[in-house]
Amino acid sequence: MVEVKGITKSFGALKVLKGIDLNINEKEIVAIVGPSGAGKTTLLQIMGTLDRMDTGNLYMNGAEPFKLPEKERAIFRNLQIGFVFQFHQLLPEFTALENVMVPALIAKRKYKEAQKQAKELLDFMRLSDRMNHKPSELSGGENQRVAVARALINNPNVILADEPSGSLDTKNKDELHALFFELRKEMGHTFVIVTHDTQLAQLADRIIHLKDGVINV
Repeated sequence: MVEVKGITKSFGALKVLKGIDLNINEKEIVAIVGPSGAGKTTLLQIMGTLDRMDTGNLYMNGAEPFKLPEKERAIFRNLQIGFVFQFHQLLPEFTALENVMVPALIAKRKYKEAQKQAKELLDFMRLSDRMNHKPSELSGGENQRVAVARALINNPNVILADEPSGSLDTKNKDELHALFFELRKEMGHTFVIVTHDTQLAQLADRIIHLKDGVINV
């Protein structure tokens, strides 16, 4: 599914990643944990093709996205990778339904098709009565479920989540964590989750410990 080989990344004189090798299997839920500054988010951004490594290779379903021209890589990212961020990053002027539809419309899918799937996803998220509300009218937990639905709209190969429950209270954390496993069971999704949440990490199929830019086995 996803293969990382020998990835390094520096910011000036600071070496953040020092040769990362990692394989993520299909339908696996993997947690990446470690202290602040360990390189977790940097690794996730490279896996999501949002940032470039200095050396190494990234493979996703056999493709090498960093060998694609920038425009084609953006298309690849939109279709193959879903993102869930700590603070949702929803568009405030759009409704929940419109926010979920955005990646599908960027992919130039037909409006009615995108709308139909977005409604189905929001219904699965138990948000069918909230789809016409804007982010400011939703709770933190509801906004994060909208963000998850948005990540799923193009049926990506992998969902990358960066501290997805970091801004949620205990009840909403528990619901979000359960949702990830429900999605894997019902839809077969693969998740790579950067988290400081010990409870979430312990639920994962596998925990990757990252410290000082290397994986601790």
